[in-house]
Amino acid sequence: MIIENYEAAVIGAGHAGCEAALALARNGIKTIVFTVSINSIALMPCNPNIGGSSKGHLVREIDALGGEMAHVIDRTFIQSKMLNKSKGPAVHSLRAQADKAEYSKEMRRVLERQENLDIKQAEVTEIFTDDEKNVTGIKIRTGIEYKVKAVVLCTGVYLKARCLCGEAITYTGPNGLQAANSLSESLMNLGIKIHRFKTGTPARISEDSIDFSKMVPQYGDVPVVPFSFSTDPEDVQKEQVKSYLTHTTEKTHEVIRRNLDRSPMYSGVIEGVGPRYCPSIEDKVVKFSDKESHQVFLEPEGLSTDEWYIDGMSSSLPEDVQTEMYRTVPGLENCRIVRNAYAIEYDCIPGKQLKHSLEFKDVHGLFSGGQINGSSGYEEAAAQGLIAGINAAMMILSKEAITIDRSEGYIGVLIDDLVTKESSEPYRMMTSRAEYRLMLRQDNADLRLRRKGFEAGLISKEQMDALFEKEESIKNEIERVSGINVKVTDELKEIMKRAGSTAISTGVTMEELIRRPELSYDMLSPVDPNRPDLSKEIREQVNINIKYRGYIEREERQISQYKKALEQIIPVNINYDNVSNIRIEARQKLADIRPETIVQASMIQGISPSDIQVLMVYIKSMGSRS
Repeated sequence: MIIENYEAAVIGAGHAGCEAALALARNGIKTIVFTVSINSIALMPCNPNIGGSSKGHLVREIDALGGEMAHVIDRTFIQSKMLNKSKGPAVHSLRAQADKAEYSKEMRRVLERQENLDIKQAEVTEIFTDDEKNVTGIKIRTGIEYKVKAVVLCTGVYLKARCLCGEAITYTGPNGLQAANSLSESLMNLGIKIHRFKTGTPARISEDSIDFSKMVPQYGDVPVVPFSFSTDPEDVQKEQVKSYLTHTTEKTHEVIRRNLDRSPMYSGVIEGVGPRYCPSIEDKVVKFSDKESHQVFLEPEGLSTDEWYIDGMSSSLPEDVQTEMYRTVPGLENCRIVRNAYAIEYDCIPGKQLKHSLEFKDVHGLFSGGQINGSSGYEEAAAQGLIAGINAAMMILSKEAITIDRSEGYIGVLIDDLVTKESSEPYRMMTSRAEYRLMLRQDNADLRLRRKGFEAGLISKEQMDALFEKEESIKNEIERVSGINVKVTDELKEIMKRAGSTAISTGVTMEELIRRPELSYDMLSPVDPNRPDLSKEIREQVNINIKYRGYIEREERQISQYKKALEQIIPVNINYDNVSNIRIEARQKLADIRPETIVQASMIQGISPSDIQVLMVYIKSMGSRS
């Protein structure tokens, strides 16, 4: 039996696996990434876009840390739009329509050109450990073994996957790709718990069977804002495709209700739990029975195909019902289905088995990132894959793990939720999950996380120098603006009149004017003759920091308190059975999840403030006894 030698292996080359493999290889780690199909690297089996509400934040943070997703979507998008522009900057989120085939090809090119990284088409069937539960290697279906020091699981939805379309069940991964049927057993043999989740996707429709005249066109933004902080905005300005908006009808809902007994979701065939925040059309009709219609977006899958994605109508109904159902939607009366909608079930793990570094608590050198951890979405997967890959590299290099807490990034919120809370359904990132939204904006992700990317070996000294220069420019301009008194001139009166701002009769400071909701730093440029020539990025930071200064300072105080609480470490050797006066349920959850800090313990569902108080007293007594 041939034994190959590498330092790290990544299992899966989806969005999580690509980021994990690149993070390892870019740290000089000899890495191999396995995929069931070379053609499925960075595959988009569902929606054809990157970003969106809160997900755009994740992509920006991935970029700030030195990940790849933002670069690839900047090179392959076909429409781009900033969401929630009518609201405050905390919820602005960039979303880009991708050319699916080009995105996958481009990411594959990045992996193929990466030094220290090999790609292998093979199914991994077993993970080996020594008696101390340290990872030692893996085995693939052909029997070949690979010696490694670390393994990163990025299996997505492939573990024991099966696809359901009505009564028809195929035991494959998405798009008919091979499932991974042996690795779950190996994980269970290592003591890892497995559970079953489900997700789904809509049908793809042939373009020449769609009547777009009955739909409302949706346009991209001009100018386009890039995802990556390193992308020159001039490089992403191009002609964009249109998408379209239509709606389901009462006829649509009637077809669905009449055929619910044929849906695997409602007939009991599906065992896994589906995502609450991305429901199938059957779920929408049943759970929101008072709604007469639901929005449906038609989005092109790419420039080299005539397939269109029917966003908002994922389903597991039989093919004949799907055809009848889709043809009740305005503009789809004569549609032809190219690919049927289907649901997919798969094995995944409860995330509470992981540390915040995404290493398993009980298996040293085994890391996990992406949908296997109970999350949904390309962006959530890529963020976890990046952190898992970084920390596998840190372990091999004998360096301290890189973690992000809830006050530092959406990635921190995502991982903290996954490893401390019960995962009863696929987890989706939302802005409402972040307690410090005003500080965790997508526009300042580089200012928040570049340093961690540098510590992780993925950000260069030149990039850090550019960051320091940017920080200095922002600081200097805020100080300059704060000291300017503005005279009430005809020019100022005209600017305020056009903006609908209340007139003033006496002089005010520039800072006071910028703080007005209807005014901005850029709008006041004509009455600030000494203003330096600054980039749009820096001007945006100056405007936000001045306009929301009071709120930002309040959130900074809250974060400071949170950081102090994070410093209250829970001893690794604590025996929760000895913690008297704490509820049995709380004791069991603490022993099961084993949080590392008091803050993490307080985030666990079912742990009350009184449980935390008792725990803090006990830890203090442990210290006095030692």
